[in-house]
Amino acid sequence: MKLIAQVKLTPIAAQADALLRTLEAANAACDAVSELAWNTRTFKKFDLQKLCYLSIRETYGLSSQLAIRVIAKVGDAYKLDTTTVRTFRRHGSIAYDDRILSWALPGHKVSIWTLDGRLSIPFLTGERQLAFLAYQHGESDLVYRKGEWYLLATCDIPEPTEQEVDDVLGVDLGIVNLATDSDGESYTGKDVERKRQWYAGRKKALQAVGTKSAKRRLRQLSGRQRRYQKDVNHGISKNLVAKAERTKRAIGLEELTHIRQRARVTGPTQRARHSNWGFAQLRACIAYKAKMAGVTVRVIDPAYTSQTCHACGHRARANRRSQAEFCCVKCGHRAPADYNAVRNIRERAAVIQPMVSIPTLRRSG
Repeated sequence: MKLIAQVKLTPIAAQADALLRTLEAANAACDAVSELAWNTRTFKKFDLQKLCYLSIRETYGLSSQLAIRVIAKVGDAYKLDTTTVRTFRRHGSIAYDDRILSWALPGHKVSIWTLDGRLSIPFLTGERQLAFLAYQHGESDLVYRKGEWYLLATCDIPEPTEQEVDDVLGVDLGIVNLATDSDGESYTGKDVERKRQWYAGRKKALQAVGTKSAKRRLRQLSGRQRRYQKDVNHGISKNLVAKAERTKRAIGLEELTHIRQRARVTGPTQRARHSNWGFAQLRACIAYKAKMAGVTVRVIDPAYTSQTCHACGHRARANRRSQAEFCCVKCGHRAPADYNAVRNIRERAAVIQPMVSIPTLRRSG
């Protein structure tokens, strides 16, 4: 299982200057390679390497391997879109591999290539991230963010053996309640909604101002909102996985493909709540935390889970009286709508085999 470990570099002033000049040179080289690729309509990495490898090494003073990483970055950018010339931020991240970056984990140091040669730079990280780094494999991204330096290292973590289970903890993801489990425990979205309204008000006011400083503040607010939602999703997923692991149960989830198209939303407020909530992110957090803990995840077809009576099995749209209330028109069974749905999820998941793909989560940088 591939995960990303983040460490903070603590260079002295001279080392930080060398890192900054190296990053700027590499991204300037990316722009030059991109312009050449665009003008010659040469977008494949191998073909680009034949065209410009020697020239960018000489012009920008790059090592052989960093020159190759620069060309690869440009090639990857054009894989996404060849209809416009690709440009690169002056301080955008650059990938390092094992030939230009090595780790000394006991001493908490990295040896990294710069325009001033190899530098040994200390790093800071938590115990969990340090444990991941024992399995570091492949590339690490050098990131410059708000005057601080970070390395985001790809780690290939061994997957634990899945624990044997006799039952399933159903989980229903929603908007009013971000998650409800089949034990009846809910994680309310009220605080998230209050935050969303506050951010929406601040953004609207700043957009009306329209100055350069207002736009900068808008970007800061957007980043803060994303981090808040991510923290909430990590907290919910941690609790759900811990409960499933402790009680030796699998986790049952609905397949979320096209959830935004399936969900019925009315009015501008509900549409705003719906579009601002990270359905996929919360599911991904549950999935990868479950895999790390050896907890099985079972994904079920979500069709009619919200319209089917858990007590008698009768299915009708009229059963769902409102966003919050379920009342079966056949047997009269009443329950909170989320709880009725999650009981259906649990029962469906109890009779199927595990079926889940775990996305790689990357930290933004």
